[in-house]
Amino acid sequence: MGPQLGIHELLHVFSFLEARDLLRAAQVDKVWNEVSGTKELWRQLCLRRWSSCKDSQVTRGTQTWKQYYLCRSELDFRMQSGRPEKDFVCKALAGHKGEIAKLAYVSPSEYCFDRREKSVVCTASSDGTVRAWHLREGKEIWSSPLQPAALVNLVTYPQLQLVVTVDAQGLIKVWESESGRESASFCLPTPSSALEASDHPEGPFLLVACADGTLCTLTVPGLQLLSRVSVFPNQPASLLCSPDCQWVFTLAEDSDLSPKVFHSQSLLCPPEDEPPVSTALPIGLTSRACWAPEEAARLAVMHRDDNSVQWVVTTYELGAKKCRDAMNILVQQVTSFILPDTMMPPHLMKGHGSQVVLLVSGSELVLFTMHGLRLAAFQDHQKPITALYVDQSRVITSSFDLSLRVYLWKKENKLPALKSCCYLLGGSHRWASGFTQVESDSMSIVGVEARNTGTSILRSYYFQLQRDQDKEQET
Repeated sequence: MGPQLGIHELLHVFSFLEARDLLRAAQVDKVWNEVSGTKELWRQLCLRRWSSCKDSQVTRGTQTWKQYYLCRSELDFRMQSGRPEKDFVCKALAGHKGEIAKLAYVSPSEYCFDRREKSVVCTASSDGTVRAWHLREGKEIWSSPLQPAALVNLVTYPQLQLVVTVDAQGLIKVWESESGRESASFCLPTPSSALEASDHPEGPFLLVACADGTLCTLTVPGLQLLSRVSVFPNQPASLLCSPDCQWVFTLAEDSDLSPKVFHSQSLLCPPEDEPPVSTALPIGLTSRACWAPEEAARLAVMHRDDNSVQWVVTTYELGAKKCRDAMNILVQQVTSFILPDTMMPPHLMKGHGSQVVLLVSGSELVLFTMHGLRLAAFQDHQKPITALYVDQSRVITSSFDLSLRVYLWKKENKLPALKSCCYLLGGSHRWASGFTQVESDSMSIVGVEARNTGTSILRSYYFQLQRDQDKEQET
């Protein structure tokens, strides 16, 4: 039958095969080998298995869709099994003499399997220094000079290779991530309560919420003040920027004030003698919020009901409409559901895709659709969950029980499903009190491990592909 099939007929037949069958077909003869390696066949396999992967991830890293599929499949397998020394290498990175207030990756988070890129994180500490770390090698790259006050927050701009920190007195600084050189600074009138990095189409900017209730917008890297607006007088606020950077959500902490949404364009280019375009959501006693990553203007908010008795999750769609010379924000409620009475008030909230909300209550991780359908619940930790990381392929939780739990997304029917995979252990309870933060990129996971001495260290888990191990053995 083989000689009777032309290249186009073979390509059509091969389009129904899975990866394992294509690899077997490649061993038949030269023609089958060439056809089974066709770019479009492997591209469709990648898109079916990982709907989030893009052409840019392949062109930046692995040069073919086939290589991308094989490498990422192996990475998923290693994250599912999580065998120490075989699937990952764990390293403790110590150097800070105080608590690590915040960590963030400064290396791109996309999947790249060409060994040219490295996983680099930066940390800000109460010891007054910001540091950069090479996770694969387990080494410190650079440390800043001692700053006048403790550093309390940090954000990064991977595309610009920049790090921004703020200290306890409100002094903001920009650092070059490759050298650690300071390039700009700006002093806030009051201490900061929140930082948010934004890669807007018109250029990157920095959002800063101040303790006196003002919201400042600064250019990056120059830190020039673009706008300053009073949001919640004398009330510190938290910030959330939408996935497309067009919307900014602000929430007054421990207050019954209604949260507000700003159109970011009006913060970047504020109209003369007029406040930036904003609107207050018709709810109070708000606790948490998150954006839907695959819907640019879909916002889920957790708040008390009208009687201030039950917790409710309400989802809104935002829009902007220009009327003559004015811009108006349109808010439409999409869904709303009441959380079960048996569930403790969640303290962490994240979104996934366009329809799923993840809530953390104590030591339990619970998944709901935005219509209120409970999809799954996990209670893998022995102590409360302290941090939650969510991306398009995985979920990671950290806990005071000195473990990180790794979950992988799987598509079942039309709804995503989450599979509990491996757990990664930290240090000894004699020296550590548990993990307080967790972040991840394509090849590594890093957590902040609080020490009983009042200091913090980084514990990184670098997942190795087989060819990495072969290379090390050759060396």
